[in-house]
Amino acid sequence: MFKKILIANRGEIACRVIRTARAMGIATVAVYSDADAEALHVRMADEAFRLGPAPSAQSYLSIERILAAIRQTGADAVHPGYGFLSENAGFAAALKAEGVAFIGPPVGAIEAMGDKITSKKIAAEAGVSTVPGHMGLIEDAEEAVRIASAIGYPVMIKASAGGGGKGMRIAWNEAEAREGFQSSRNEAKTAFGDDRIFIEKFVTQPRHIEIQVLGDAHGTMLYLGERECSIQRRNQKVIEEAPSPFLDPATRKAMGEQAVALARAVGYASAGTVEFIVDGQENRFYFLEMNTRLQVEHPVTELVTGIDLVEQMIRIAAGERLALTQEDIRLNGWAIESRLYAEDPTRNFLPSTGRLTRYRPPQEGARPDGTIVRNDTGVTEGGEISIYYDPMVAKLCSWAPDRRQAIDTMAAALNDFEVEGIGHNLPFLSAVMGQERFRSGKLTTAYIAEEFPEGFSGVRPDPASSQKLAAIAAFIHHRLQTRAARISGGIDHHSRAIGRDWVVRLGAASHAVTLSGDPQAQAVTFTDGGESLTVEADWHPGQTHAHFRLNGETLGVKVDLVGSAIRLRTHGMDVLARVRSPRVAELAKLMPVKLPPDTSKMLLCPMPGVITSVAVKAGDTVEAGQTLATVEAMKMENVLKAERRGVVKRVAVSAGQSLAVDELILEFA
Repeated sequence: MFKKILIANRGEIACRVIRTARAMGIATVAVYSDADAEALHVRMADEAFRLGPAPSAQSYLSIERILAAIRQTGADAVHPGYGFLSENAGFAAALKAEGVAFIGPPVGAIEAMGDKITSKKIAAEAGVSTVPGHMGLIEDAEEAVRIASAIGYPVMIKASAGGGGKGMRIAWNEAEAREGFQSSRNEAKTAFGDDRIFIEKFVTQPRHIEIQVLGDAHGTMLYLGERECSIQRRNQKVIEEAPSPFLDPATRKAMGEQAVALARAVGYASAGTVEFIVDGQENRFYFLEMNTRLQVEHPVTELVTGIDLVEQMIRIAAGERLALTQEDIRLNGWAIESRLYAEDPTRNFLPSTGRLTRYRPPQEGARPDGTIVRNDTGVTEGGEISIYYDPMVAKLCSWAPDRRQAIDTMAAALNDFEVEGIGHNLPFLSAVMGQERFRSGKLTTAYIAEEFPEGFSGVRPDPASSQKLAAIAAFIHHRLQTRAARISGGIDHHSRAIGRDWVVRLGAASHAVTLSGDPQAQAVTFTDGGESLTVEADWHPGQTHAHFRLNGETLGVKVDLVGSAIRLRTHGMDVLARVRSPRVAELAKLMPVKLPPDTSKMLLCPMPGVITSVAVKAGDTVEAGQTLATVEAMKMENVLKAERRGVVKRVAVSAGQSLAVDELILEFA
């Protein structure tokens, strides 16, 4: 067995590998860029080695610098994690030449499956069902348009190298094919250093289902069930689960056997994933690609199989035989993974950067009801989310005996997860857990576009939820008033009286309430409807999260005081509650409403990033849909277009300039 493993990666996956290596008694080496000098994976490892500046090309993607780290630390094996050099055949070959074990598949398998065009040809020869498309390389946008038209729209334009949703565009017409080709090529070159592009038919109403395979160098090859990965934005997964609520046993078996056939065809040995697109109506499935590495969503497979995939990868790389057979693989219960991203779902999921002023995950481990919560993360409170790397912050997972309970466990865990200082997608994840379509398992890769056609703007409280939040706000307000009265009156002096009648304003909703009962269990009666909710909680002023019990139902709520208002967040809802006396509430109705500033003639930067190009100048007349500028951040290129016809008054930026969110790019006359 290995004595020391170097992890050629960062963030949560580096921490994940360190945990398993430590449990196996193997020492670990972390590598880091200047941006990650204080990162969690650096602190967790037994040793750490600086690679270089923050840009990945000068640090995590530098094979020479990683080889230098290996030589200096004496590591005898390298785990690449995912992303960066994990599917780089040249890196695996360099390690072999150095006499260092690569904890991954053989070089030949990486080369064969790392090129999507080659992999599809091999898959077809191995008897694996493939998507119709053009498997040759495409030279320019005009050729892309001709090929797309011949295949028939819609088509998927894809980078031949890499993965993770980078370098992928869906085109529904010639104009989108032309522009999508160029954007895909640009992203692919930036992310992978390889701008080769191909085109295939886009399957409508598809489900994205992948099969986990595991094989050793002695001929054993297994499939460990599937993962449902259909909920995606920008072709990148957001929520995954195992097993899939869609597959029947016969389809699962057929997909598993084809995945094994493909893995055998390329002499695969290690953990890997064969991805399929499945027709949601006819159960027909098509090979998409094979990822010759550990997948981001591997924890859900571990939770339902009880198999530590990282441990198996290490043992296989050390030459051991798998101690499992296909008959040993049993899927137990249901697991869900929610990816916590530093991105703003109200801004079309654009990346966010900044310092984590609050980062408090839910408690991990087994819960009294038999469910499990797991959180794979690579950050701590006070850490910095930079523009240089992928915006994923953590992977929150839940396990339960059945799917409904796994969803409920996930919803509760999301409510308990506190993150401040950056834009993040926790409200969106919570919203999905509460949707009946998700709960019923009716998923496609178009789920987000179909369920949120106007974009995500949070969950609006229904009447029942509005009453619950109003009762909680009244409870909190009474406790604040009680504390204030004690401070002002003192113990030996009279305390001022605290009113019992209040009006709680939640957005457009208004609730007149009367409080009564013990301070620890307030009865909140809604005077307009006569209903009553008993609120119990151990919340105290300054506490940012608490569990409130309302008539026996427990609700995890994030609490913040914003001026005179109380901000409450739960299940994707985010409301400001204002608790006033009846007289003050009447007077508040007379106050004028403050209007937001007019930005209709401004193009503002939608995310923190770098301006890579400006396509217009002052005095230009632009048409609706015309490209104005391009912003790049966190490996993603964002093309900004004109919403309507207009004349450019001035351009405030130039290519290469770094901008903050909402900073002015240009202004229209």
